[in-house]
Order: sequence, then structure tokens, then C-alpha cells
Amino acid sequence: MRYDLNRIKAWVGESARVLDLGCGDGEFLQQLQTERGALVTGIELDPQNLIQVAGRGINVIQQDMDRGLANFPDNSYDHVVLAHALQVLQRPHVVLQDMVRIGHEAIVTFPNFGHWRCRLQLGFTGRMPVSEAMPYSWFDTPNIHFCTVLDFENLCKDLGIEVIDRDIDAGLFGSLLAKFFPNLFAVTAIFRIRRRTC
Repeated sequence: MRYDLNRIKAWVGESARVLDLGCGDGEFLQQLQTERGALVTGIELDPQNLIQVAGRGINVIQQDMDRGLANFPDNSYDHVVLAHALQVLQRPHVVLQDMVRIGHEAIVTFPNFGHWRCRLQLGFTGRMPVSEAMPYSWFDTPNIHFCTVLDFENLCKDLGIEVIDRDIDAGLFGSLLAKFFPNLFAVTAIFRIRRRTC
């Protein structure tokens, strides 16, 4: 299982109410349900994924996050999860605001475009980076808003969102360096956030 999904699982409490935005085939939600006793709901747009999620017996709603999440009341979930989908959204800032409104906490993971390998690949080859975390070519990528760890932290500050916790997947190299220089060494960034109360 991906590092970020394991980290999310560790942050989700027993019997927590979890909303997963862009839940894919529902495998991760099923694990949360089985292993943590979580009460789970998924949001997904892709019809094939919807069939798989429903086949797992998981509540799923077909909805486009970019059109808003007004149908979910404030504080109706303990955790709202957005795993490796921030960069595909048309309006990520609006979705983040909805996430911290709907959930007591939100968990966001994304590939870090500021990683040193991305910088080197762009700098030395003059071509858009392709990596395990970002496996698409520039012309067929679903990713439209690449961001770095610093970009995300600044956006949270601008939106009045508090960072509760942060973790980094540094891959096989640089975990100690990633702790001190996450913008340069994080392959994937994992953030636990909430609406700032003061």
C-alpha cells in the first residue's frame, strides 16, 4: 500500500466518520471500514470506479468535487480525505475550504512538484518531469495544478486553514533530509489540516 494511505489510516480513529473525495475503486475505504471500523462514504466521478465501490458495499456518491460540496453539512464527518487528487482539481482552493468545513479534520496528500528529481529533470533536460509519483507526459496528464510543499502551506495560511500535522514520503532516499527540507526532498506530502478557529 502507498505510504500516504498507510499514514492516513494511522490518523483515522476507531469508528470515525470518513468522507473520501475521489475514492477510486473503494479499496482504501474498504480497508478503513474493516480495520478501523470507520463509517465510510466515497465521492467518485468515474462510472467504472463507481461500480467497483458499490460492489464492495460502500456508500458512494457520483459527484464532481469541482462543482462544490454544498450538499454536505458543516462538521458532518470526522475526516475528509483527498489522496493524490488535489492536483487534478480545477479549483483546489475551493475544495480545501469545503473539506475543512465538512470535516473536523481533513487529510490531503499530493505529489511534491518541488522534489529535487523534478527540478533536475526540468533543469537539465528542459522537459516536464515524469516520475513514479507523476507518471504522465505533459500532453496526457490529468494533473493541472502542480504544487510544492511550500505552495500548499502558503495556500493554507491564505485560506485560514491550520496545519495540524505533516508527514513526508521521501521514497528510498533522503528521509532525514526530507524532515528538515520537505520542499526539496518530499516525493509525496501528507497534511492533516482543519479550519483555524482563532
